[in-house]
Amino acid sequence: MVPQNSFAPLPPEEWPERIGHLRDDFAGRLNVYRVMAHHPDLLASWRDLRAHVVTRNALGAVRLEIAILRTAVRLGSDYEWSHHVDRSRALGMEDERIFSVAGSPDAMLPEDAVIARCVDTLLDRTRLEPAELEALERLVGKPGVLDLMATVGFYKSLGCIAETFAIPLDDGVEPFKATR
Repeated sequence: MVPQNSFAPLPPEEWPERIGHLRDDFAGRLNVYRVMAHHPDLLASWRDLRAHVVTRNALGAVRLEIAILRTAVRLGSDYEWSHHVDRSRALGMEDERIFSVAGSPDAMLPEDAVIARCVDTLLDRTRLEPAELEALERLVGKPGVLDLMATVGFYKSLGCIAETFAIPLDDGVEPFKATR
């Protein structure tokens, strides 16, 4: 087991200068990225993918949050789940919809269920079945299908980091359990 403190979030003043420009960008704001600062090249490379997945994807903000929440709950990542409950609420999503994502797709809104089933399949089998792919493409289009896959992979990586190193929630984030 890796000692947690060897991967504790690095305070931005301890970051190597080559990633200093990220301190005031996305990376300086969240503990998960402060942990990634232990690998400056990875963190620097992460920037462009993060910008696409988080802000420029074809899913739209609400569908993106559904995908992230489902990924977080499936991974058991309370860090990602808690952060994205906050983000979902900021988008105006109601708690009933947000917390439904942790349950059976049969109890979700139909479009949320399509996304949740696809996330489940990608995490379980790494490929969508033809009927799932067809339903997802009807809902989000071809770019959205690829963005959903990128989102699941991106947040699986973050979830692995958050859970392996028991990263503490950031200030102002209310803790919620990502249980299924």
